Amino acid sequence: MTRPFVSILLALSLILGAATLSAQTRRESKPKPTPARTGAWQPIMLIDCPTAGTLQRGSFTAVVRAYPNGGVLAATDIGMSNRLMIGVSYGAEGIIAEDKPVWNPRVEFDLRLSLIDEGLVFPAITTGFCSQGYGGYIDSTKRYAFKSKGFFVVGSKNYPFYSWQMGLHGGVNYSMEQEDDDTNMDFFVGMDTRLNEDVGLVVEYDFATNDNRHDSSVGRGRGYLNIGLQWIYSDNLVMDLILKNLANNRKGVSDIWRELRVTYVQHF
Repeated sequence: MTRPFVSILLALSLILGAATLSAQTRRESKPKPTPARTGAWQPIMLIDCPTAGTLQRGSFTAVVRAYPNGGVLAATDIGMSNRLMIGVSYGAEGIIAEDKPVWNPRVEFDLRLSLIDEGLVFPAITTGFCSQGYGGYIDSTKRYAFKSKGFFVVGSKNYPFYSWQMGLHGGVNYSMEQEDDDTNMDFFVGMDTRLNEDVGLVVEYDFATNDNRHDSSVGRGRGYLNIGLQWIYSDNLVMDLILKNLANNRKGVSDIWRELRVTYVQHF
């Protein structure tokens, strides 16, 4: 158990050091930051859980995630209007490896519709459908290691946090990955904020109530606690070091799931 934690501490130190160096070299030329949540810092995803955020019309994201077993997942989302967003994703295990890649069985989709804008009191509300799960695909139960959200409704509200803003998020979802006979609804909560100009923090907890009932379930019933440390290089580019399964929820796995994610946002 010592070696993984040493590796994690080294990785965190490298990211914090790089972010600090970047901030120092850009401080004189970089304008004073504002609390406005724009570009890649307007999250549409926490880690595996969606937020009520959607892309503005004419905006798009390019996201690459590298995860255990040599896995790589690529995704893109496009803002069709200020309320409607669509996306596609595809990936495989074994891409960063010597063995033949094991491709996901199909291209997955993400569709979102913003219903209510955020107000002074009430949160923004978004509904949607996402068929993309995370981790390897399990053929025997026709599901991903971390189930897709399926149909979902999520609310998000921003609050002042020192010189920045902190977003609080919560939602309910119903996954269509049900070959394991666990058809319960699921719930999730999370938050995101900046720690300084260049470093952000993301935390989410998925109750995983749809992955804890049977021997074929992957979860133990503890839910998934995930955190991400962000290097916000610019308004258009964010890099995340992600640590998942901190509650040791996955059966047969005792180590922390480590993942890297790069998000790029641009306008047409």
